[in-house]
Amino acid sequence: MADRLVTQDQINKAAWAVCDTFRGVVDAADYKNYVLTMLFLKYISDVWSDHYQGYKAQYGDAPELIEAMMAKENFVLPPHASFGFLYEHRHEPKNGERIDKALHAIEDANGTKLRDVFQDISFNSNKLGDEDQKNDTLRFLLEDFAKDELDLRPSRVGALDVIGGAYEYLISRFASEAGKSAGEFYTPAEVSTLMSHLVQPKEGDQICDPTCGSGSLLMKCGRRILEQTGKRTYELYGQEAIGSTWALAKMNMFLHGETNHKIEWGDTIRNPKLLDGNGNLLHFDVVVANPPFSLDKWGIGSAEKDPYKRFWRGLPPKTKGDYAFISHMVETLKPDTGRMAVVVPHGVLFRGSSEGKIRKALIEDNLLDAVIGLPEKLFFGTGIPAAILIFKHNKPDSSVLFIDASREYEDGKNQNKLGQEQITKIIETYRARETLDKYAYRASLEEIAENDFNLNIPRYVDTFEEEEEIDLIAVRTERKALNAEMAELEAEMDAYLKELGYGA
Repeated sequence: MADRLVTQDQINKAAWAVCDTFRGVVDAADYKNYVLTMLFLKYISDVWSDHYQGYKAQYGDAPELIEAMMAKENFVLPPHASFGFLYEHRHEPKNGERIDKALHAIEDANGTKLRDVFQDISFNSNKLGDEDQKNDTLRFLLEDFAKDELDLRPSRVGALDVIGGAYEYLISRFASEAGKSAGEFYTPAEVSTLMSHLVQPKEGDQICDPTCGSGSLLMKCGRRILEQTGKRTYELYGQEAIGSTWALAKMNMFLHGETNHKIEWGDTIRNPKLLDGNGNLLHFDVVVANPPFSLDKWGIGSAEKDPYKRFWRGLPPKTKGDYAFISHMVETLKPDTGRMAVVVPHGVLFRGSSEGKIRKALIEDNLLDAVIGLPEKLFFGTGIPAAILIFKHNKPDSSVLFIDASREYEDGKNQNKLGQEQITKIIETYRARETLDKYAYRASLEEIAENDFNLNIPRYVDTFEEEEEIDLIAVRTERKALNAEMAELEAEMDAYLKELGYGA
């Protein structure tokens, strides 16, 4: 295999091409798990092999020293659990059974780091067809990942986080291809970047995403601190309800080197698992989330007798869980340093009844800091525009900043995108906290109260563009000039026709 460095784009394209093995065999919502899991296995196998060969070159005459050095690795790869072992035996029966055994051996060998991560994925599943078809499909998969383009050894990949990048790339492509079913666990990278800047993570922060999906938004917040300090001086916490998606988050953390994290599996509303030693909710400096929009059957039955008293401002309607997630997030903020950003559908801004009462209470408690309207078609699985709500403790005043960023974006074929210019404008406007014509308005508590605590952005940011007045005299003059020019052309045409003998 070539030792030349490869680019992120080359690895992304090669990894996406692997999916052809599954297309037409299993649904995209299912095969994503097989491809992402095999990418994970291939990467850790290549890292293990690369480090082993390095130590062997250095300590060739001392095998016991090589083993001692390998024992210091961040993870353990049992001998019969490597990609190389599986590839070597690919022509033999029971590929699915062999891969499953390898994954469970990796789980067992790495303790809490990967505990239960592979319990919801089985390469021996009947989803892949009967035994012969399954064996062939998995042989093709192993051969795809053995290609030179997916040689993921650190000595070839270099210092860039290309594997984590490939993981994020695949997750975004699966979300785009599979629509809402996959989009539920993925927040577009530019939205994650924007939210991470808005909450301004700091060194030593405890950061939480209670609906963390694949973990991209959570890690983006941590990365902001890493970029500023060069150190991972933060703690990441998350909870995810879907088992296979929770597994993606755990693998994603592992691939990105995020060792200081706690990601729990369970329903955040019905069964919050991020608790302290006394069984109380943990509190965080930063809370971010992109919860499922207007979730039906979110758990109102258990919320009525919630032991954590998260819904004391009111119970959301049973068919729309937006304010259930907002209430949970607000109640997990640290009282001195807490700040949060949450993505919501626009109905959260103005719907009445119980939602209106909760919204009023949050505003009167001086927790709402900003309302930011986003363009449509940013999120996979829905074309509706969304908004970001910013909440903070210890605000310097009671004003709320409204930003209408809905009209500024980069056009995409199927999805719109926030470019760097748009992201920077939103961040700078939020930090300046000043009214900007047709883009932002800083509203007082009194103004919001006069609007009956309705947060619909057009009530505060006037984006109306007056049509330019038509100068009828100028139009009439231009028309006369055109008529005169047409008459001249007609006369010239008549003259040409006469010369050619067609005249009357």
